[in-house]
Amino acid sequence: MPVNHARLVPMLKTMRYAQGASRVDVELDGHLNYHFVTTSPAAAHGRKLMLEAGINAAAIVETADGPRRPVISLRSSPWKAGHATNPWHDEFDLDHGHVRYYGDHKPSTMGLPGATAGNRALLDAWTLHAATDPRGRLQAPPLLIYRSITVNRDGRSLVKGHIEFCGAAIIERLEHVVQRDPESGRSFPNLVLDLAVIDLVDTGDALDMRWIDDRRNPELDAERAARHAPASWRRWIRDGKAAIPRVRRRVVSSRVRPAEDQLPTPGSTEAELLQRLYTYFDGRKHAFEMLAARVSAQILSGSGARYHDGWLTRPGGDGGVDFVGRLDVGTPANNTPLVVLGQAKCITPTSSISPDQVARVVARLRRGWIGVFVTTGVFTKQAQIEVIDDQYPLVLVDGKTLAEQVLRMAAADHNGDLDALLTSVTADYDIAITYRRPNEILLG
Repeated sequence: MPVNHARLVPMLKTMRYAQGASRVDVELDGHLNYHFVTTSPAAAHGRKLMLEAGINAAAIVETADGPRRPVISLRSSPWKAGHATNPWHDEFDLDHGHVRYYGDHKPSTMGLPGATAGNRALLDAWTLHAATDPRGRLQAPPLLIYRSITVNRDGRSLVKGHIEFCGAAIIERLEHVVQRDPESGRSFPNLVLDLAVIDLVDTGDALDMRWIDDRRNPELDAERAARHAPASWRRWIRDGKAAIPRVRRRVVSSRVRPAEDQLPTPGSTEAELLQRLYTYFDGRKHAFEMLAARVSAQILSGSGARYHDGWLTRPGGDGGVDFVGRLDVGTPANNTPLVVLGQAKCITPTSSISPDQVARVVARLRRGWIGVFVTTGVFTKQAQIEVIDDQYPLVLVDGKTLAEQVLRMAAADHNGDLDALLTSVTADYDIAITYRRPNEILLG
């Protein structure tokens, strides 16, 4: 059965939530009706999925492969934060796929954090989310996250009755914490969860609610109930915790460039040059490190800082570093020197540099050092995202930038003669190799 597009819920979609609302009306008061969205057409008279509490666990269904909790819906109410009924502040960073959510234990609650129905459901869910085998994770209930929001209608601000959909999540971490009630000053135990909000790119950054319908259907086993699950969720089921960095939602920065923007225009002078560079250095890839070092010097010097050439590391023993330099930031009398570590990869222009290759360079950086990665190819989207999101001090030089810089170098130093430039690079290679530690560049 094709999906009703009204039941594809986009991220950050505003919905109207009213306890007694109809299940058949698509809209309510000008907004998408929550109860329409969460009601399966095949089970229109079943239980509603309510959002009356912060933690709302759907009733367990008995299936052929055992009892299954279909879903847990979390509702965060920022306008209540700091009050006696909700003395903690949930944290949302949806662009980076992270929510920090506090349990429902309150200062007046007796017993341990699992004493409340909500926290007990989260503890049970955590056992499945932390399972070490796919069969256990297959049973894990997804956490659907909603946030109460204020809307304006007819000149009035309405604090209650409207929610924003914030995605589906995996429990990445669960901790027992002690919190303090801001009114009474009393401390009390609680749970706090770090949730990984999953990527919904395969359905246009929207959740297909047929997945939840299937999980509520007792006639479907866990495998069939996952047929409409997001691709990211299915990957997590298969690969477990190791998959979380790859399935986490990320809003791509405008600084992330597609592959076509990292290569020269086909047929252009730069495109011909890039192919020529690859062909020239393909059999002498270590010599490419010398060219990469010169290009890096030109790029970093363009910032106004003073770049000092260092040396190349010995072939096969670089450990993620091919060349070393120094960048002096400030005036000659008042400056700070920064160690520059460089990596060079001569690959076919249509090939790409992976996140793991970038991480190898980053792992060598110390506080106050910066890195440069020069390639004849391109950087994958994920590699760029990790550099940007984790704020790594790493300059990425792709094939297009490399070709442009080499053209400038040839024009400035060799009257446009590329052959003369390449001859100079290869001639200087052997004498530039030095067996020294990177931090020794700071000594002179």
